[in-house]
Amino acid sequence: MGKQWGVYVKLLLTAIIWGGTFIAGRVVVQEMGAFAAAFARFAIASMALLLLVYRREKKLIFPAREQLFPLILLGLTGVFAYNAFFFLGLQTVTASRAALIIALNPVAIAIGSVLFLQEKLTGIRWLGVATSVLGASIVISEGKLGALFAGNLGWGEVFLLGCVVSWCAYTLIGKSVMQGLSPLISTTYACVFGSIALALPAIAQGLFADLATLSFPATIGLFYLGLLGSAVGFNWYYEGVRQIGAAKASVFINFVPVSAVILGVLLLKEPLPVTLLLGGFFVILGVFLSNRPS
Repeated sequence: MGKQWGVYVKLLLTAIIWGGTFIAGRVVVQEMGAFAAAFARFAIASMALLLLVYRREKKLIFPAREQLFPLILLGLTGVFAYNAFFFLGLQTVTASRAALIIALNPVAIAIGSVLFLQEKLTGIRWLGVATSVLGASIVISEGKLGALFAGNLGWGEVFLLGCVVSWCAYTLIGKSVMQGLSPLISTTYACVFGSIALALPAIAQGLFADLATLSFPATIGLFYLGLLGSAVGFNWYYEGVRQIGAAKASVFINFVPVSAVILGVLLLKEPLPVTLLLGGFFVILGVFLSNRPS
């Protein structure tokens, strides 16, 4: 039982860490371009994960040739596209709102599983889907739902919705990839291939100039994103999946937007409008309902 409590603590800490990535990302993109920041984050994460694999296995494990293409797809969706959208969105959207928009991830994955993996959703899970969509709509439109249909949304919100689509694709592809590879190996090489894809756009965007003038707070933010947000967070999350199961572990993701909102208010002095609280409540309620075990 003591060991299981340790897993719960790690999963809660992971949710808090992932909430903090929105704060760190908001700080970093004030000084770096989106592609440069994404590349730096996952270059750090890739090195940390490769060292972790080497430490655990006493050697580096290389994927087989037939596993390369799916792993490249993971890198392009979950690392390249997701993080390009993530940092582009954070240039204009507050960390609190961004976290709540991206909280649609589990809902998008549930819908994608029905469409592409022939999985079934119960009535209560469909209610969760609808509830989360309503909550995200309130957050994105700041309570003016008519704006969703009037074309008045900013590009920041559009980019963050791109994060949701990218992560959905990453998760659905990953379900088949992880039938032959461990989550740690899959995550490691997704980060490696994603970093490679980000390299050229990052250099073209002024990566080296940005790094040369990076402030101390932004540097700390980058290492937070790479080491804690990516390497440690992913590893602890998959430890939870392995020990208590995916359904129970995924419930802890519901704490991510909560911690992001709290940290955004405390650290960045971001406002806490009523629409953020109301929309956040519906998002978290909907995600919980849509992820209930059958």
